[in-house]
Amino acid sequence: MTDEVAQGTRVLAGRYELGALIGRGGMSDVHVATDAKLGRRVAVKLLKSSLASDPVVRTRFRQEAQAAARMAHPTIVRVFDAGEEIVRESDGSETIVPFIVMEHVEGRLLRDLIADGPLPLPEAARIAEGILTALEYSHRAGVVHRDIKPGNVMVTTTGQVKVMDFGIARAISDSAATVAQTSSILGTAQYFSPEQAKGESVDARTDLYATGVVLFEMLTGRAPFQAESAVAVAYQHVSEQPPTPSSLNPQVPATLDTVVLHALAKDRFQRFQTASEFRDDLVAAAAGEAPTRRLDAPADFTSTLFGVNPQATADTEAAMRQLSVDDDERRSRTQTRPPVAWIWAGITVMIVVVAAVLFWVFNLERTPLAPSIAVDVPAVVGLDYEEGAQILLEAELVPDPSTVTDPDVEEGVIISIDPGAGVSVAPGQVIEVVVSAGPARIQVPSLTLLSLGEAEDALEARGLVLGTVTTENSSSVAKDVVIRSDPEQGTDVRAGDTVNLVVSTGLVRVPDVRNQTIGEGSSQMTALGLIVSVEGDAGCTGQNITAQSLPPGDQPQGSEITLRYCSGSTEGSGVSTGGQAAASDDRAGENRGNGRRGRDD
Repeated sequence: MTDEVAQGTRVLAGRYELGALIGRGGMSDVHVATDAKLGRRVAVKLLKSSLASDPVVRTRFRQEAQAAARMAHPTIVRVFDAGEEIVRESDGSETIVPFIVMEHVEGRLLRDLIADGPLPLPEAARIAEGILTALEYSHRAGVVHRDIKPGNVMVTTTGQVKVMDFGIARAISDSAATVAQTSSILGTAQYFSPEQAKGESVDARTDLYATGVVLFEMLTGRAPFQAESAVAVAYQHVSEQPPTPSSLNPQVPATLDTVVLHALAKDRFQRFQTASEFRDDLVAAAAGEAPTRRLDAPADFTSTLFGVNPQATADTEAAMRQLSVDDDERRSRTQTRPPVAWIWAGITVMIVVVAAVLFWVFNLERTPLAPSIAVDVPAVVGLDYEEGAQILLEAELVPDPSTVTDPDVEEGVIISIDPGAGVSVAPGQVIEVVVSAGPARIQVPSLTLLSLGEAEDALEARGLVLGTVTTENSSSVAKDVVIRSDPEQGTDVRAGDTVNLVVSTGLVRVPDVRNQTIGEGSSQMTALGLIVSVEGDAGCTGQNITAQSLPPGDQPQGSEITLRYCSGSTEGSGVSTGGQAAASDDRAGENRGNGRRGRDD
């Protein structure tokens, strides 16, 4: 069970005091920690619980961590320890969490350096040399990394290159059925080799391909293959040629283009065969020298001749003695005809061979094909493309998607495949996958100021359907004429989509303008399109409206309305209106002014 110190710090294996979280990936979380026994800072990597629940993964994880711990090189992050810890979850259940204890490195991930833009050419070459040096050491130790990417390369504060996570990718992938099942664990598909994308076995040349991708990204600031999904990127690794780095960064010389494209060859036998070969050409190219492109024979190529491997005996003492004998000795070992025993042995061998051939021919139709010779195309029609492509990759087939519009099939669903389901094909066969793009996209037409019937006809002509129809008062749009549509004119929609309309009621809502001034009330009624007339009431003052002929509420457009307002004067005797009231007001004001001036004098 996980120990806890007095302060509540989490402790693993009774000695590693976990600190802050410094990294998070698809497989694990990384914490800075203190080794209480040795008093040194370390980094502790905890495997995600989704992977830790598999006992096979835990076993492989522990074995690979132990193998990685035996590697000691300046360019490789050291692994000090590995173990398992039982963690109690919030629901009370217990989970076994494997962990490894690694060297703590101060610096920046190469992924973060590339995020700032392409690296200077000398720096990119230097970092790639460091990666290749680490791979040369690990490959000699029999360890293939399988997950070389910028996120697994650290550049220290002093410029030292450090490669991390040796053997961990193998611990995961060897415990799964195919590479496609572990693509989310093994990191981004941007660094997959063609053989990884096809689910084939991997070797040291897989790491060299991934290093070529990393070098491409350092020189250009982006990976050679980019797409919207990991499946599409994997397909590009298998079937498409990468661009030259100089096409994206003109500062890259042609010599480096040659090295990168050599490393990214689809056929592993056409790539660099060893890390040292890759590094030598890279050093030469970085110095401006033309690298020598070598097409070596497969590293694992062996042959035998009558049971003898010529390569295995080429340097032996027996072979040297055979080459050093003189002609007389060779002639003394010859004879005019072969021994009788050899003749009968040859006849016997021929009889056995002929019998075996005849037996094979007669049983050919009843002998099933070996699993590795052909695979059956799985049924993926009707599935979402991402799901169907994953199934095809798991069957060691390569999906080649294309899209067509189809009003009856939802967008993103597979319509057909070629070859069809159940057909036996060779592994690596390209399967043409037709994916629905949904119904064709069209634009909503202009429906404003059309009658409801005309608008419905216009929608039907475009393959659209009339949706809900709501009404709204309008002072300018006649009854049953469209005011606006939802979606609006010009919006992209698909055939068969509904369009909602708002039509005019032919009414306007008359407000209550009583107690407002005649000017304000008249303006409001005029804005509604009503025909306004006014009547003055000399019996009151203030210019306020006292009555309106139409009550507040909905009224037909263009209705007549009469506003009655107070038009009386507050000055003088009697009642006056118009200019007389204004003149009286002026005279009264003048008399009051004269009286004030007299008092001032």
